[in-house]
Amino acid sequence: MLRRSTLRYTLSAALLLGTSALPVLAQAQQRQRLVIQVSDAEPAKWNLALNNAKNVQDELGAANVDVEIVAFGPGINMLKFDSVVNTRLGDASKAGVKIMACENSMRNLKLLKADMSPDSGYVPAGVVHIMRRQSEGWNYLRP
Repeated sequence: MLRRSTLRYTLSAALLLGTSALPVLAQAQQRQRLVIQVSDAEPAKWNLALNNAKNVQDELGAANVDVEIVAFGPGINMLKFDSVVNTRLGDASKAGVKIMACENSMRNLKLLKADMSPDSGYVPAGVVHIMRRQSEGWNYLRP
């Protein structure tokens, strides 16, 4: 008997709220998504981007946010196997951050996948990938 009355009150409240509450509920439950651009070959920029990714995961919960770091242009050099941030790339990857290398930049710089960090993923064109992510509603950050 108690369950029926609780259900009845819950349904009544939902009807009173109407559909105006639905967008707010959907937004609150929507998974957050962040794409980070790094096109500089500066360790400080990379450390900032990696710190940003970790801070977002810490604040929102790693299970509640998708984070991608997309490297192109000179920034692609920091994804090389012997990069000074290679250890941090591995840590970020283990935490669920996707590290994406632009294959256009790799071709232009004559880099092969064998030259790259094993934690790197690949996209055909970094800028186009970022544009697509933004059109899909991803948040954009360039530290």
